[in-house]
Amino acid sequence: MTSSPSPSSPSKTTNGSGGHVFHRSCGARPPMAVGGKGMWLFDAEGRSYLDASGGAAVSCLGHGDAKVRRALKAQVDRLAFAHTGFFTSQPAEDLADILIAKAEETLPGNTLSRVYFVSGGSEANEAALKLARQYFLEIGQPGRHKIIARRQSYHGNTLGVLAAGGNLWRREPFEPMLMPVTHIAPCYEYRDRVEGETVAAYGIRAADELEAVLQREGPGSVAAFIAEPVVGATSGAVPAVAGYLKRIRAICDRHGVLLILDEVMCGMGRTGTLYACEQDGVVPDILTTAKGLGAGYQPIGAMLVGEHLYAAIRDGSGAFLHGHTYMGHPTACAAALAVQRRLHDDGLLAKVMGKGAHLRRQLEKRFGDHPAVGDIRGRGLFLGLELVADRATKEVFDPALKLHARIKSEALKRGLICYPMGGTIDGRRGDHILLAPPFILTKADAREIVDRLDAAVNAALKGLIR
Repeated sequence: MTSSPSPSSPSKTTNGSGGHVFHRSCGARPPMAVGGKGMWLFDAEGRSYLDASGGAAVSCLGHGDAKVRRALKAQVDRLAFAHTGFFTSQPAEDLADILIAKAEETLPGNTLSRVYFVSGGSEANEAALKLARQYFLEIGQPGRHKIIARRQSYHGNTLGVLAAGGNLWRREPFEPMLMPVTHIAPCYEYRDRVEGETVAAYGIRAADELEAVLQREGPGSVAAFIAEPVVGATSGAVPAVAGYLKRIRAICDRHGVLLILDEVMCGMGRTGTLYACEQDGVVPDILTTAKGLGAGYQPIGAMLVGEHLYAAIRDGSGAFLHGHTYMGHPTACAAALAVQRRLHDDGLLAKVMGKGAHLRRQLEKRFGDHPAVGDIRGRGLFLGLELVADRATKEVFDPALKLHARIKSEALKRGLICYPMGGTIDGRRGDHILLAPPFILTKADAREIVDRLDAAVNAALKGLIR
């Protein structure tokens, strides 16, 4: 086993008692994080944690990256904040230039030409839905207001994108407050491709549900279809099969519907290319991104917009009727600009495919015949393991067991941060583990991840399988 590094100056900060932070869970206070270095995080009690999920697929550069830290400090010294109602900033202009230049280099037939910066993924997707609606108002098609999305998707937690998302357990408490959105089946080969059906035929069948729904709803009433090229937290790194998104793109084009691709989790190199949709051979009308954009060093998200949408606003009302106080934040853009330079100038992006292939091979060696692992999937350094009670039938564990929560707990005991979730199949049934380690992953790190994950999974399953 590799030994974890120690923080250069361990903090003695205590968790304290009687704190006033409203934590995610009211049942227990999480450990106090006090430092990070590379692949590792450290808590106030001196424990080390190997970060195999980048938090939530955020920390693509790992922790404490020297170049990003220097860029942040330099920007704060120059200008920390200037409201975009009055000013632009050089980091925002430079970051937008890089993002569009990379789209033009890598996306055949690219039409994305403008970047709208926000503070995270939910904001980016919320902006995308509102822009889709305003676009059709600007071009004289006010009847287009409906959104179509997919079951088992996740697009964020604000009310608009929560409505678009297909994550049942997140939606359910707020259902009366959500706008109506029609959901079609996900592209979920492991569960939905039938025996004897080719992958290509399955992809066409899954995509053609959009055509059927458009016919039912009336194509002239639909503004946009939104989907993740590789579904993240809700289903665990489920990629679209080859040909699926091309078929979706063709259907949208035929009926004048905008295609929004949500790359908040799967983009920015996570799947091996800066934009995940490059691997599917499609260009959306709107592309959203966040998480790895700032690599956790600052909160930032972005909406990349096709020139036709921008032109409609520019030549129409002249302003997008939307905005947030911290959009285009200079310090956040400076951090994200430094991240881009690390990815491209320092060659980190070019290594993601190879490192992902190595980690996947190690997972397949260890878990390929595991009685409780039904599927190992994903792209690049975005990988998922689906857990089953019976490999032959794909039957899941009883949701009451909360297997995903057990695995998370057992992993933390062993100093491993991974991202297990429940409700994989329909929001209630199924468990999976998502892995999204930093791009600085080494072979030794991969081996350590697999060893610790193996021990955690087996401990969590103790007494549940023979």
